[in-house]
Amino acid sequence: MRLFALIILFVAVSFSAAARPRLTNFTWNTTCLNDSVSFIITDDTAGIDSVKWYFVSPPVNREDSSNRITGAKYRYTTPGTYSVTLKTYRNGVEDVTVQQINIVAPQNIDLGPQNITICENTNITLTAPSIPGATYTWYYLEDTVVGTNTFTATEIGTYHVAINGCREIDSVNLFISPIPTFDLGPDRILCTGELFTLDATAQNATYVWNTGETSPTVVASGAGGTYRVTATIDGCGDYTDEVNITFTGPAFPFSLGNDTLLCAGESVTLDAARPGATAWAWNNGSTSPRVTVRSNGTYAVFVNINNVCAVVDTIEVRYSRLRDFSLGNDTTLCRGNFLVLTADHGTGNYLWQDGSDQATYHVDSTGYYSVRVQIGRCVEMDTIRVTFQDSLRVYLGEDTVMCAGETLLLRPMNAGMQYKWQDSSSVNTFPVTQRGWYAVVAENACNRSVDSIRVNFAPCDCQLYFPTGFSPNGDGYNDLFRPRFRCNIGQYRLSIYNRVGNFIFFTSDPTVGWNGMQNGKNAAVGTYVWMVEYVDLAAAKFYRKTGTITLVR
Repeated sequence: MRLFALIILFVAVSFSAAARPRLTNFTWNTTCLNDSVSFIITDDTAGIDSVKWYFVSPPVNREDSSNRITGAKYRYTTPGTYSVTLKTYRNGVEDVTVQQINIVAPQNIDLGPQNITICENTNITLTAPSIPGATYTWYYLEDTVVGTNTFTATEIGTYHVAINGCREIDSVNLFISPIPTFDLGPDRILCTGELFTLDATAQNATYVWNTGETSPTVVASGAGGTYRVTATIDGCGDYTDEVNITFTGPAFPFSLGNDTLLCAGESVTLDAARPGATAWAWNNGSTSPRVTVRSNGTYAVFVNINNVCAVVDTIEVRYSRLRDFSLGNDTTLCRGNFLVLTADHGTGNYLWQDGSDQATYHVDSTGYYSVRVQIGRCVEMDTIRVTFQDSLRVYLGEDTVMCAGETLLLRPMNAGMQYKWQDSSSVNTFPVTQRGWYAVVAENACNRSVDSIRVNFAPCDCQLYFPTGFSPNGDGYNDLFRPRFRCNIGQYRLSIYNRVGNFIFFTSDPTVGWNGMQNGKNAAVGTYVWMVEYVDLAAAKFYRKTGTITLVR
């Protein structure tokens, strides 16, 4: 009898252990004192019915707890270690997860100058204070690296560090100067009177020529001699090159002609053949007296004259933006519809068959329609026949998937003037905000036509929202200019300029904001221009936006 009881007890205990619910894992975004700490459930939340958070134990105030599955936040105002409890309910079954969070005060560290430039293929070591027992996490671009109080930076980006999980405010913008590749070329013997431009252009450089000039280019002329330039590259140091230019022999007038504009499909032959010319050296590598050009570019040639001296000239060849275009195939429409023909190539001259001169043309009757487009000397023409019949072929488009939160405006193409949607309305455009089937029935004196479309919605949009003004006065409200967003973004770049185009601020970290300072001083009150680039990582979609921000104090 006792043996039977023990067996029953063993079975009951085993069943109870197997039925215990799993714990729910969660993490947090910061451990900084007085920061808003966001708590994130890292497990799949699809099966969770409800939750209850307890941010301190025991909770005293109403804000010490939350029932939000996503977006749970709490602000700790006293440093220390706190027990965070998460109760999760799935199908009425509760599981409890408890974790310790250590809230610390920011160290208010100084990583050094805000903007640092190094040379290509080099690096720089960023150093935070060494604190015994502390943990360090470095952030740059989209990477997070757990390490020590020092970090070797090698890529362009904004760098900052979290100490014991608390991300410090100070950051460093790292820029990289490419190693310059300028070359003044070989020594030259030029004919008297020639002008030859020497180019030492490099990125992030200042220049000093032995002639006293400080521009990236100088023009060699006159008696000749040695031309030497020292380009000081920010982060790389000094790079020097020199060339000897000799002027001799008689003057020899030489020109390739004026810069030229070509039409699509055209080519031009540049002719450097001259009496007395003995050799040619084009910047595209050709050594022939003539070259045929079929693409945009700047073309230069050195021509040796009687083996005594050389002359040089440059010409720019550009192609017109006007390309072959078509008004489309001949088409037939139901009466009551219309067709907009477009020949828009920007600024140019347009002439339609009836003498109108707009880039587009409204067609509502049967006939032949033709247009002549001229940009510069380039001309294109096309003709289309449009026929209107008493027939309807209503079309709503293909089944489609929209981004969550967007509105799809359905337009009943080729539906004539009389039609009804599935809800019996007859609006010109039907706004779709929910998934489902949508249909339109069109009727006229000719026939009846029906079409339908299925619309689904999926999360894919990723928008950044910037304030139109901010007041960095230290009152704790609206002190930083930075975006709000609710999606996973990458390749973030934010630049701020004043109204005359001078660079003010840059960051590649969306959590780093502008504090209204410029070179360690308060920036002037007024309007500034910002430009941002980023990628929605979920949709692999690139965004570029600009706007203005007003700084007040």
